[in-house]
Amino acid sequence: MQARVPKRQFVALKLNLSRPQRRGFTLVELLVVIAIIGVLVALLLPAVQAAREAARRMSCTNQLKQQGLALHNYHDSLGCFPSAYVVDTAHPSRTSTYDAPPGYAWGMLLLPYLELQTLHAKFNTSLPASDPSNAAAAATKVQVFLCPSASGNTTPAFAVVNGSGSTLATFSRSNYVANTGQDEAWGYTLADHSTVSDGPIFRNSSTRFGDITDGLSQTVFIGEHSSVLSSKTWVGVVPDAAVCANNPQKFPITECDGAATLVCVHAGPAAAEIDPDTGFAPIHPPNSPLCHVCQMYSEHPGGANVLLGDGSVRFVSQMIHQPTWAALASRNKGDVVKEY
Repeated sequence: MQARVPKRQFVALKLNLSRPQRRGFTLVELLVVIAIIGVLVALLLPAVQAAREAARRMSCTNQLKQQGLALHNYHDSLGCFPSAYVVDTAHPSRTSTYDAPPGYAWGMLLLPYLELQTLHAKFNTSLPASDPSNAAAAATKVQVFLCPSASGNTTPAFAVVNGSGSTLATFSRSNYVANTGQDEAWGYTLADHSTVSDGPIFRNSSTRFGDITDGLSQTVFIGEHSSVLSSKTWVGVVPDAAVCANNPQKFPITECDGAATLVCVHAGPAAAEIDPDTGFAPIHPPNSPLCHVCQMYSEHPGGANVLLGDGSVRFVSQMIHQPTWAALASRNKGDVVKEY
């Protein structure tokens, strides 16, 4: 006689047959999934970072283009380009370099041409840039002078100090500096200053289009300098200020330099940098491993953006042929600029 399955058990068996039994991930499977996710992240992260840097670099390029347009509008209005900084050489605070008040820099002079007339009007230009009455204006953050790739902009302003570390003023940051040429023009007295100022923008300069005989498209006017190396400003120069590396541990061979390097740099070779053993002075292109506070320096991988005299912006490789970089720095020496 055939055994009969109770109805309740039959229903249970039927349900078990129609619904497959579920099971969780094993530890091995879970580890495999995690490993795959890790590989995907490792593959995608550099691409994401590269895309972000490309956007930052484009923003930096646009900042320089705005400055280039302002430089040309300044020239159209006043018949010359702005000085790197303006000083009263008849009453110098430092007779060795003739640095003196008022000290206003090219960036401050460009404010009205960057649609920042209101900020420009807040400065009492009859007084030095470092005068306490100008403190609020001098500490104002100006976005057009900041590069998104520069990681040293932890604060919108910084203390300008002398060699003893005493604060002389507090100025707003800039990640852009003027090119004074090949030599360190700020290291000379008034008498021989003009003989070494071979760049387009230097102390008390009034350079015109016609003075750029090397060609506007062959001459660097403005370039980058990240605050990760040293602090720069658009405001001006303070006599007796010392410009030093912000991170001596990261830049152990970097030496301090004079007040002018708050707003401008040079390309080399410079007489003051001649090596007594070799008789040669270095040329330091953007991101040069010498890491001078008086050179151009960016945090873009491989080089830096520069503004040329014709208003165009080029990305210059840190591996550029050094004589070519020196040629780009001068305005009228007849140097041949090779492809770069």
